Amino acid sequence: MATCVLKCVLLMATSVAIPTEDPVAEAIRQRLEAAGQPAALEIDDEIIHASTALPGFYERRGFAPAWSRQGRLEPRARELLQVISEVHAEGLRPTDYHLGALTSRVASSATASERMAETDLLLTDAFLILAAHSVSGRVDPATFDPEWIAVRREVDVVAVLESIAAGAVLEEALRDLRPRHPGYQRLLGALSRYRRIEAEGGWPRLGQGPSIKPGMSAPDVAVLRGRLARTGDFTEAPSDAAEHFDDALVEAVIRFQRRHGLDDDGAVGSKTREALDVSVARRVRLIELNLERWRWLPQDLSSRHLLVNVPEFQLHVSESGEDVLTMRVIVGRVVRKTPVFSDVMRYLVFSPSWEVPPTILRQDKLPAIRENPAYAVEQNMRVFQLNSGSWTEIDPLNVDWSSATPSTIRLRQRPGSSNALGLVKFMFPNPFNVYLHDTPSRELFARSQRDFSSGCIRVERPADLAHYLLREDPTWTPQAVRAAMESGQERSVTLPRPLPVHIQYWTAWVGRDGTVEFRRDIYGRDTRLDAALRLPPPSEPEE
Repeated sequence: MATCVLKCVLLMATSVAIPTEDPVAEAIRQRLEAAGQPAALEIDDEIIHASTALPGFYERRGFAPAWSRQGRLEPRARELLQVISEVHAEGLRPTDYHLGALTSRVASSATASERMAETDLLLTDAFLILAAHSVSGRVDPATFDPEWIAVRREVDVVAVLESIAAGAVLEEALRDLRPRHPGYQRLLGALSRYRRIEAEGGWPRLGQGPSIKPGMSAPDVAVLRGRLARTGDFTEAPSDAAEHFDDALVEAVIRFQRRHGLDDDGAVGSKTREALDVSVARRVRLIELNLERWRWLPQDLSSRHLLVNVPEFQLHVSESGEDVLTMRVIVGRVVRKTPVFSDVMRYLVFSPSWEVPPTILRQDKLPAIRENPAYAVEQNMRVFQLNSGSWTEIDPLNVDWSSATPSTIRLRQRPGSSNALGLVKFMFPNPFNVYLHDTPSRELFARSQRDFSSGCIRVERPADLAHYLLREDPTWTPQAVRAAMESGQERSVTLPRPLPVHIQYWTAWVGRDGTVEFRRDIYGRDTRLDAALRLPPPSEPEE
C-alpha cells in the first residue's frame, strides 16, 4: 500500500480538548500513547497497519471514537463490516481488513470502555487500509518488478473517513474511491460470472490427446462441446450428434481461440487443448490479478490516448472511449522485456538513424561482427571509435573487433529501408528509452505470439499512425507522410497535440462488446503479482 494515499495525514495535530468525560476516548488515548508513534498495536492478534495515519486521525479529533457514541456502536460500523465481507467481489481479501475480529466484536453486546476503544481502532484501521487499497492497489509493483512504473492516484483517505464520521454515507464514499474506468467495471462483471461457473462445478477437462479436427466424430468432441458451452463460446441447442465436430462447433472453437490469442484455425491442437483445460479457479485468479493492475492507474487515462497491451500484442488509439485506430505490435523478448509505464508522445522522427544501445551492441552486434567482419558494412552502419576522449568515425574494416567494447566503439545505422527502426519512430522520452517504431521485418506480424524485439515496440502500420498523429496539420497528407518516411533524410516533427501513452500488461480483460479475453503471461508477471498478493498487507505504508 502506497503512502501516496496516506502521506497527507502526517500533519501537526490541531489542539483539540480531550473529552475526558468519554471513557472510550480516554481508553483510545491511553492505547495510542502506550503504542508510541508510529503505533505498534495488536488487537485480537490483528496488527494495526495504518500505524501513522490512525494515530493522527484520532489526535485531530481529540481521541473521540469514530464508530460509537455513548458506548454503543453507530450503524456505520455494521455498514463497514458488510462492505468488508463483500470486497471479494472486487478481487480483494476480506481477511485483510480484520473481518474475523470485527465480526465477533460487532456481534457482541459487551460495552466496556476498553473493548469499545479496541473495536473503534480496528474499524478505523480496516477503513483506512481498505480505502488505500481501493485507491491505489494492495501492493506496489515497484517492490517486485523493476520494469513497472505505476501512476497511481492520490486521495486523502483520512479526510474521507472524517467526512464519514461527520455523517457522509460510508458505502457511497468507498464506492467513489474505486476505479471508475469502464474496463475495470467490465472486469468486475467477468469476475462474478467466472466465480458463478466455479460455484457450479467448473467445466470438463479434455486432457491430453491427439488433435481434434472439424468433421471428426469422437467422445472428446462431446466433452469439447460441453466445455465451450460453459463459457458461452458454444450457444447452439444440444444435438443428437454431440460427438460430431460440426460447423457450429468449429465456430465456437474459433471464438474461443480468438479470445485467448491463439491461431484461429478451428482445430483443437495442443495449445488450444492447454487453454481449454486451464481451470476456472485459475481464470478467476487471473481476473483478480488484473483488477489489481487497474488500481495502479490514474483515474483518467485521458479521453484521447494510445495504449499498448503487451500480452495482447496490440495497439489501441482511443478517443472518447472508442478505438479509432488499432494495429498489431511486436514487443520485447523474455530476456528484454517491454516495461510498463505511462508517458506522453511529443514528436516523431522520419527516416531515423539507429544508435545501437550498449546492451544490444555487447550481446548481439559485436558477436555478429566478430563472426563476419563485413557485417557492419552489409547493415549500412557507421562506426565511431573513442580516440583521446572524442568519437571519430572510422572504416568498419579497420577496427580491431576482437578488443572492441561498448565503451570504445559505437555503431549508428544509416536511415533506409533496412534500418532496424524502419522508416519512422514515435518518441515519448522515458527512463527505459523505449519507443514505438517501424520495422523491416514485416513477416513477424503474421505470428499470433509476437515477442521478438529488444524492448521497444514495433508497429504494424506506422504510416497510418504517423498520419493520425499529424492529421491536424493539413500539410501532412498520407502522401507527404510516406514521402518523409522514404526520404532517407532524418527529420524530427513535433506533434500538433501531444498524445498520452500507456504501456500496460493485462492478461485478462473484457472488450467493449463484453468478450472476456485471456492471454499468456509471457514475462511471468502474473506469477510475481500472485505471490505478492498472497503476503499479509505491509505493517507500514510504503514510501
